[in-house]
Amino acid sequence: MSKPRAPRNRTLTVSADELTAYQPYRLAAAPTVAQLLNQTINEDLFAVLDRLPTAFVDLLFIDPPYNLTKSFGAASFREQSVADYQHWLESWFSKLLPVLKPTASVYLCGDWRSAAAMQLVMQRHLILRNCITWEREKGRGAKANWKSAAEQIWFGTVSERYTFNLEAVKLKRRVIAPYTNATGDPKDWQRYPSGNYRLTHPSNLWTDLTVPFWSMSENTDHPTQKPEKLLAKIILASSQPGELVFDPFLGAGTTSVVAKKTGRSYVGIELDPLYCCISDKRLARAEQDCSIQGYADGVFWERNSR
Repeated sequence: MSKPRAPRNRTLTVSADELTAYQPYRLAAAPTVAQLLNQTINEDLFAVLDRLPTAFVDLLFIDPPYNLTKSFGAASFREQSVADYQHWLESWFSKLLPVLKPTASVYLCGDWRSAAAMQLVMQRHLILRNCITWEREKGRGAKANWKSAAEQIWFGTVSERYTFNLEAVKLKRRVIAPYTNATGDPKDWQRYPSGNYRLTHPSNLWTDLTVPFWSMSENTDHPTQKPEKLLAKIILASSQPGELVFDPFLGAGTTSVVAKKTGRSYVGIELDPLYCCISDKRLARAEQDCSIQGYADGVFWERNSR
C-alpha cells in the first residue's frame, strides 16, 4: 500500500488509522441472519461454512480463485490439475447450497482453464441456465498464443422459480442503421440530442465492461477486482430490492458495494483483513455516492458512452 502513486491515480487505499477504525467483523458461534445482515465478515470461509444459517440467500455470487498460481494479499492459490480443481470446488460448493432459498440464483466466475470443472459442478447441483462470456480488455498480449481477453460466469438456479428482471438490464446501443417506418418515425429506436439509440435485450456476451484501472474511483489494489458494472448487471437481473446478496469470496467488496448502491442487503466473507477494510471504506463512500460507471438513467450503456 506504500508504492508511489501518479498524481491523478484514484486507486482507493487505506491508512493505518483506517485499518484500526474499520475493525474486522467475526462470526458468532451460531450466527442469526440478523447478525450477518450487511456485514463484511473477516473469516476463513472453510472454517465457517457449517455455521451459516440455512435458506437466507436470494442471490449467490461466487468469484473464487481461478485455477492459476496467484497471490491474493495474505492468501495464495496454486494451479492444479482440472480433476483436483474440480474436487476443490466440490469441497465447498456443496456446503454452500443450504444457505440458498428455493428461489435463489447462483453465478460462478471462472476462466477457460477452470470452465470444464465449473460446468460439471454447477450442473450437478443446480439447474444450469447459461454461461456468460465477458470481455476483459486488459492484459498483456502473447507471442505464441491467443491473448486471453475473456472470462466466463456460469448462471444457475435452485429451481424453476427464480427472478430475472429483463427490463432492468437492457443495454442502450447507438443505432448504426436508423430504419424508419412509412411515416418517417424511428422503428424500434429513439432520437436523442447526442445521437440515435436503441434499448436491446441482454445477451450472454458482454462487451461493454471496463476492468477497474488507476484513474477510476472504484479501483483498488486487489489483483482480480470485478467491475461494479458487472455486478450491477447480475444483481439487478437476479434479485429484487431488499433481497439478500451473498459473496463468500468477497475480495475488495465490489459485490457488497453494488448491492448497497442498488438497494439490496448483503453479506460478504473475506479472509484478508486489509481487503475487509477496503470493502468497508467503499461501503461508507457508497452512502454519499451511489453511481455506477456505465449505468445511468436506469439503463446500461455501451463502453465509452457519454
